[in-house]
Amino acid sequence: MYNEAKEKYAALGVDTEQAMARLMKAPVSLHCWQGDDVRGFDTDPTKPLTGGIQTTGNYPGRARTPEELMADIDMVLKLCPGMKKLNLHANYAIFDDANGGWVDRDKLEPKHFKKWVDFCKERGLGCDFNPTFFSHPKCDPLTLSSPNEETRRFWIDHGKACIRISQYLAEELGQPCVMNIWTGDGFKDIPADRMGPRMRYKESIDEILSEPFDFNKVKPCVESKVFGIGVEAYTVGSAEFSLNYAAANPGKCIPLMDNGHYHPTEVVSDKIPALLVFFPEIALHITRPVRWDSDHVVLFDDETREMAKEIVRCGGLDGRVKMALDYFDASVNRVAAWTLGFRNWQKALLNALLTPSDSLKADQDAGDFTAVLVRQDELKTLPFGAVWDEYCRRCGAPLDGTWLDTVRQYEKEVLSQR
Repeated sequence: MYNEAKEKYAALGVDTEQAMARLMKAPVSLHCWQGDDVRGFDTDPTKPLTGGIQTTGNYPGRARTPEELMADIDMVLKLCPGMKKLNLHANYAIFDDANGGWVDRDKLEPKHFKKWVDFCKERGLGCDFNPTFFSHPKCDPLTLSSPNEETRRFWIDHGKACIRISQYLAEELGQPCVMNIWTGDGFKDIPADRMGPRMRYKESIDEILSEPFDFNKVKPCVESKVFGIGVEAYTVGSAEFSLNYAAANPGKCIPLMDNGHYHPTEVVSDKIPALLVFFPEIALHITRPVRWDSDHVVLFDDETREMAKEIVRCGGLDGRVKMALDYFDASVNRVAAWTLGFRNWQKALLNALLTPSDSLKADQDAGDFTAVLVRQDELKTLPFGAVWDEYCRRCGAPLDGTWLDTVRQYEKEVLSQR
């Protein structure tokens, strides 16, 4: 089946061997927070999430300790093809007697992430990082934009600590670390002052990025959002704010787009090439919004495929686009959710690499829009599945239709015992 598919794609000028080899070298960050519902290890796990974060569902088997979370991640790594990185939030710091026990977020140090570094080294993973500006008593409810100087100082110091930790991760693991700044700062109803919080937010990020770091190793970015739970009317870190901040701070910051953080009719696939005209690098959080930023598990759907196509067409796999998954669903088996989303993003990237974009571009430039329309639609029935199966085999990953049984067995033997 693969040989027949290879010939059909070759007739369109597409080299399936080259496509698979290219994808094997494209790192995608796997987000740790799918495994424990964004709880982390630095606050009371019985208290609800706050700060614009909410997880729905109570499927059994949530990871409760670093050891359980690492075991679940290991299972996902085995079930997914392709090159992986890990993506950590600061609230996943590991405290023990050897490193002095618990400290608050403004006092975090690299030593609190040494066990994660050891985990990544053993598996050949790089690691991205995120300050955690939510689910903490010092959210008042604002953080970096708060008018309370004590509150702002705490969160600025947290951000600076995270710069140092990101540098540590990059140096220890030999891969750049994308450090993403996102806050849920905003107001539930119409504010009396929209500019003041944004001025304070800018000043806070300026101070965080004044912490010395090597921009070749640490890639800070600022993520925007439309709204969230409790901040429906106004978000401080809007799309315009975040994009302009990155544009005004080259060499210190890159833009990050989360495809769930825009209005329902906006698509990030169109924004990717627009940003790459002006930015050497951008970061991308891949999720699936359902009417709003609901962080559903990534599917092999139209917009997911279009985002992947734009990344490939624009040279994003050469390092220009930093790709990371970002969703959390507690209504289904968490390991299955992780695996399905990662595999679907790999599928989307492989599908993009198997698209004859150069000849389609030639048709478009020649004004033959009929050919573009027809050929793009006919590509949907090519034997893509045979190439995907071959890619999974070469990566040592299970084929579609087989891996869920492994997850079910893991649920029976491990997750159900928690």
